[in-house]
Amino acid sequence: MDVLIIGGTRNLGHQLSLALLAAGHRVTVLNRGRTADELPASVTRLRADRGDAAALKTAIGNREFDAVIDTALYNGPDAKAIVELLTGRINHYLFFSTGQVYLVRENLTPPFVESDYAGAVMPAPSHESRDYEEWLYGAEKRDAEDVLAAAWATNQFPYTTLRLPMVNSERDHFHRTYGYIKRLQDGGPLLIPAGPHLHLRHIYGADVVQAIRTVLAAGPGTGRSYNISQDETVSLDGFLTMLAELTNTTLRLCPVDKAILNERNLIPDCSPFSDPWMSILDNQLSKTELGIRYTPLADYLERLVVHYRENPVAEPKGYERRQEELALAAAQGWS
Repeated sequence: MDVLIIGGTRNLGHQLSLALLAAGHRVTVLNRGRTADELPASVTRLRADRGDAAALKTAIGNREFDAVIDTALYNGPDAKAIVELLTGRINHYLFFSTGQVYLVRENLTPPFVESDYAGAVMPAPSHESRDYEEWLYGAEKRDAEDVLAAAWATNQFPYTTLRLPMVNSERDHFHRTYGYIKRLQDGGPLLIPAGPHLHLRHIYGADVVQAIRTVLAAGPGTGRSYNISQDETVSLDGFLTMLAELTNTTLRLCPVDKAILNERNLIPDCSPFSDPWMSILDNQLSKTELGIRYTPLADYLERLVVHYRENPVAEPKGYERRQEELALAAAQGWS
């Protein structure tokens, strides 16, 4: 199978490329090429900014692919451009969407099922707020999904959408899980926003790769959307307790008024999984219709802990301000 992957090669794109090569597929990647990849020479590399329709058309030329996996489609105009470019030239187009397509809906309660997509979208927050950027991300992903659905309805454009929550991966270039591990290992308290926390239902990066392979094996696109996520829903405290046990450390949580964390720009780096813009997805449809199975949370957290022990990162994002965090914790009565 000839497969084109549109998007970066640092995280999921890297893992996916290697998995497809190992399965005997021919792989082409298309991205701007700003970050050097670590892929073998057998991978064909095309260069273009996917937001530039003319450059995208030039880069792809007259090539045809059995499948295209788009990890970098973020809005309606880019969706229209890719549909126009690929119609009649592919058997399957897989699109990475997001659970935030539900978070911008009005009056929904998690866990979200696929049918929750339909309905009114909440008004945009203030453009000056961080919430606006998160809202815009979800709203524009919906625009992209709507273009694909219309292309299926009118011309049977062969797409499948996978809606993803937070992805925990060995190659997460933000090192979010490792940031928690590093703080646990230094023995100091972890700053978290005071008050109730949303529960977590993420997904393991290797499971995303396996889900794509499963969908590809199923054949041509079906004009359907699926949630993919781990089976377990856990509290933030529960998640961090598991990490503490796996790293043989003591969990010490220091709740701090969120306004203070925002004022000092410590959030989200000090606790990225405290973000309210994280979705909790019901994965039952992907299991019953696609036969996808998910790695237990405890198992993949152990794999991540082992990975970071054997491949330590010098300083995860935000950890350079750890002394500020500890000073704030001390001011709150923690030592």
